[in-house]
Amino acid sequence: MKAQINEIKERLQYFTGTEMFYQIPLLRTRFTDGLKYLLEVAECFWLITDTSVIAKSLMNRSEFVTIDFKRLPKEKQDYTGYEAEIIYSDGNDNIFEKHGYRATDFPLDELRLFFVNDTLMLPSEY
Repeated sequence: MKAQINEIKERLQYFTGTEMFYQIPLLRTRFTDGLKYLLEVAECFWLITDTSVIAKSLMNRSEFVTIDFKRLPKEKQDYTGYEAEIIYSDGNDNIFEKHGYRATDFPLDELRLFFVNDTLMLPSEY
């Protein structure tokens, strides 16, 4: 699993810009090639859907939303009851919302996404 995680991290670095936009049905959020790759290798459609719903709800507060997925350290997991959290901010340390996840099968310990113009993307694709 570790090798796969390193491969995912490494491959994600190669996505710059995007050639295609994909769309989440119903939500109409667009996402990029890098996120399509991540969806396929990490089977994390929940992540794309959850983050896009929340980010859309924050658009009246900021045109640009930074989304940070972080797996919590073991001690903090025991203390809070959450395995991971996703923090939504404006990228300048102004946190809009924080959501805890009791369990996650997402392979990476952390991931940053940007949401701008109704589009979810990797920072390298911005």
